[in-house]
Amino acid sequence: MDSGYPSVLILLALLLISRCEAARKWDYEPISVSTTSSDESLIKLEANIVRIGRGQYGVSARVEWNYDVTERTMVDGVVYRSSTGDESDYKLIPWSIPKQSFYDYLNGFYKDMMMKNFASCSNMPQFKGKFQPPWPKNTYFGNKCMIDGDGLPDMVPPGFYKIIFNCTGPDQPSWSFVGIFKIINTMF
Repeated sequence: MDSGYPSVLILLALLLISRCEAARKWDYEPISVSTTSSDESLIKLEANIVRIGRGQYGVSARVEWNYDVTERTMVDGVVYRSSTGDESDYKLIPWSIPKQSFYDYLNGFYKDMMMKNFASCSNMPQFKGKFQPPWPKNTYFGNKCMIDGDGLPDMVPPGFYKIIFNCTGPDQPSWSFVGIFKIINTMF
């Protein structure tokens, strides 16, 4: 009996296991982005879809942030899915950012997803540990940002997704972002 046979099987098993890592099994195409602000002197938002390469699109944005965030500043986000993209076909799905303080959002979703996906294409604040207020007044830029999926599910059903993000607070402007993205499943 060949004593090298078990060694070959072990090496093949290790090779197969190393190739079975979890990875994003979807790709996306931005369809539209829009923003609103109740007072553009305090926060002005602009966002648009930009072509990066053949069949590749990203989002560029500019945010002029000129107001102070407080413990009473609240954010929330909801996601709708449609298999056709028709406005009447969108249904609310359970992926959401429940209404919470801006600082809780920064220490949760922002840190887990936004910082990971947008650090390379924007000047958004980055931090380790817990965010230490205040949120800086600044002009923030995102240039040809593409989501690589860090912090998002590996598997996503194909279709159209509408993401609505809102921010409000007493004696503060209300503003929102709405993005529509088409999700396509990929095999590799």
